[in-house]
Amino acid sequence: MALLFAVSIVSAACGSDDDPTPPADGNLSNEEKRVGALVTTDTVAAHLKWLSDDAREGRGPGSQGDEATRRYLAEEFTKLGLSPGGEGGTFLQNVPLVGIRAEVSSPIVFSSQKAAGTTLSLDAPNDMVITSGVQDPEVKISAAEVVFVGYGMVAPEYQWDDYKDVDVTGKIVMVMNNDPSTDDALFGGKTRLLYGRWDYKYEQAARKGAKGAIIIHTDVSAAYPWQVVVTSNHAVENFQLPPSPQDRRIQARMWATEEASRKIAALGGEDLDALRQAAEKRDFRPRPLGVTVNVGIRNTLRNMQTANVAAVLPGSDPELGREAVIFTAHHDHLGIGAPKNGDSIYNGAVDNAAGVAQILAIARASTQITPKPRRSFVFMLVGGEEKGLLGSTWYCQHPSFAPGRIAANINTDLANVFGRTHDVGYIGLGKSSLDEVVRTVARAQGRVLHGDANPDRGMFYRSDQFAFAKVGVPGMYIKGGPDFVDRPAGWGQEQTDLYESTRYHQPSDEYDPNWDLRGAVEDAQLMLTVGWRVANTTALPTWNTGDEFASIPRPR
Repeated sequence: MALLFAVSIVSAACGSDDDPTPPADGNLSNEEKRVGALVTTDTVAAHLKWLSDDAREGRGPGSQGDEATRRYLAEEFTKLGLSPGGEGGTFLQNVPLVGIRAEVSSPIVFSSQKAAGTTLSLDAPNDMVITSGVQDPEVKISAAEVVFVGYGMVAPEYQWDDYKDVDVTGKIVMVMNNDPSTDDALFGGKTRLLYGRWDYKYEQAARKGAKGAIIIHTDVSAAYPWQVVVTSNHAVENFQLPPSPQDRRIQARMWATEEASRKIAALGGEDLDALRQAAEKRDFRPRPLGVTVNVGIRNTLRNMQTANVAAVLPGSDPELGREAVIFTAHHDHLGIGAPKNGDSIYNGAVDNAAGVAQILAIARASTQITPKPRRSFVFMLVGGEEKGLLGSTWYCQHPSFAPGRIAANINTDLANVFGRTHDVGYIGLGKSSLDEVVRTVARAQGRVLHGDANPDRGMFYRSDQFAFAKVGVPGMYIKGGPDFVDRPAGWGQEQTDLYESTRYHQPSDEYDPNWDLRGAVEDAQLMLTVGWRVANTTALPTWNTGDEFASIPRPR
């Protein structure tokens, strides 16, 4: 059933049917409404159901399900008459990957330096999860000293350095997840910044010369339960891009439960809570725990590839057509993994078959725009997102449009499948000049725009818009909610929390025919209209002054 784009519009715009210019009063033009109405629940549902079917095997990178998915996406773009946006006149941009299946090959044993013979043995995955940071057949950690480094952050703009002058070369750092949140003047208060991301912790440890890093997991600091750490890392094949000469990587990437972390600290005579409290202040100094660790990792390696699937709607303007608005969603998920309740296929219906379905629906509608947008539209369905934004990172390293010619990245992930909303959550609000475009279109839909409804989860740094931001391209990631139409207050947040606790990165993330996809459609219509307006505006969007990405050069 089609959801008319005007269904939630407070007042209709006046103008001729073929006038693509947005009305000055902030409503939608007739052409925007006509094309938006071509984004339908039927289209989204059909793609979502196909992509998340068990036959796709969870769309793990390099799997048969991944290959079938890429063929399907290329065929859909071909049907729409879009131009190939990949390599060699195809829709595919191949992304080389190194698959790494890490196995803990020797016991995880921590030893006290203060009491000879006193040891602590931990179990994988109940206490710890360990993966390899390097592409070597074996990794051995032998009597490596463990140093608590607080949040493990180096942030000169906040006069904050958790490492100080302490040398951690060859050591294992133990680090807290998230970033300080007790002071709104520091690190955005409750809003998680890049410094709070687990991958930043590993990267900073590598820059400091550490051999490995242990991240202390809590449900609150990670914004997801321990089972997500396990299913994403333990006894599964993870992937990395091939190494480059400038890479610095730790050998062992480790997570530990809060209880296991408490035991490690106690083995050295330290109290974990006291350590964490001290780390909330600028004057914190790294604390050797008086503990060493021994563990071995055996890696099964293979070279393989996935691909980004890309199509282009060429822009109509001779000059601006050489620039692009890039719509993205990741087509991969976790593949086949550890069984849960007898099911081992991690279908990834919400994450992110639903987002891919939105982009395919947007692409279909875009082919009917008259006249065509001045800038080109690129529809890019990327691979390897679940393994570290690998497909989008590869594209940004090998772009078809230089960063200075990418006007904006419009990304979708974890689409709203629970119905229409009175509001729009905009992850990245306040970061760029895209704000006003998004706010205007949301208002025309009769919806209120706000920032991330769960700012402590750091969503801006967890999906593909982050890869584009790192090369200077402004991005947006929106999702309706949590204020749902005809639902009581709090219902939307309850659905989000329930999904994260019972379905996120679980085999239970399966297609449900009872989902109300009208919200996903309305969000897709908003994305389409924002992209259309950006494509027809001569000036490129810009980062706001002082934003963390504002100083990144954007070569043309």
